Amino acid sequence: MNNAKPALHSVKSAFFSVFLPGDDVLKIISLWLIALLLPGIECHANQWAMVTKPAQIDATAQSIGAYNAGCLSGAVSLPPNGAGYQVMRLSRNRVYGHPDLKQFIESLGQATAAQGLGVLLVGDMGQARGGPTLSGHRSHQTGLDVDIWFLLSKQAENHILSFNERETWNASSVLADGSDNIDYAQWSSANEQVLEAAARMPEVDRIFVNPSVKRELCKRKTAHDWLRKIRPWWKHDDHFHVRLKCPAGNKQCVAQEPLPSGDGCDAGLAWWFSAEAKQPAIKKPVPDKAPELPALCDAVLRE
Repeated sequence: MNNAKPALHSVKSAFFSVFLPGDDVLKIISLWLIALLLPGIECHANQWAMVTKPAQIDATAQSIGAYNAGCLSGAVSLPPNGAGYQVMRLSRNRVYGHPDLKQFIESLGQATAAQGLGVLLVGDMGQARGGPTLSGHRSHQTGLDVDIWFLLSKQAENHILSFNERETWNASSVLADGSDNIDYAQWSSANEQVLEAAARMPEVDRIFVNPSVKRELCKRKTAHDWLRKIRPWWKHDDHFHVRLKCPAGNKQCVAQEPLPSGDGCDAGLAWWFSAEAKQPAIKKPVPDKAPELPALCDAVLRE
């Protein structure tokens, strides 16, 4: 769910995107060699990362499987620039999603621009055929997830960001000095308005934010009905993660469990600030194999 800062995986992506443009065979060979050299990269995820073009195995786009164990047929790519948004980290090539996701981002960008709130900086969507990624996410596999920075760039309103700017700008945390307190130099009512606009779109299932952001929203004196979709989760202090519902007609798409009733401004939210919630997670052993994907994903990968 995170927007990773420039690191080894970004350098790797830039290498095969910049130095090996347009040649899928060389890109595949390059990724295969890198996978041999870098520790901790699962071969299973590498197969999906090597594929750079969408596949279509049905008449319509299909999100297949679960958000954290699935794939995507009929993906579309989001243009790098549009009304009210610009895409960051182009070297990662995670600009693909279900057509519903592309339409959602474009609609949210247009709403943001119309209200003069700034420009949305869009982080990771998914890979060309979905599936597990080499880094950064456990979800984002079915073309229904997108990360959007909290930073609403006024600078980006005035010009198209360069490739270098998109690779080197950092998503600013909205927390003060790593605490649980909101940094009001980084957070404003515009952020709240963007989240409300996103949450009120019927295709949105839920939006993950840092617990402190959720707590800030719960202080509102106005309507709380949309807050049900705003879900607290670890990190997510520099971006919010939007997850769409399974699209109509996508029978192989596995929906997440329904949201609990209410606005979420209750004891469940208080837990996120408890000592239990803040305890470092016990390091789990690395699994022997990647999560099993639906059988239909084999056809998507082979197409």
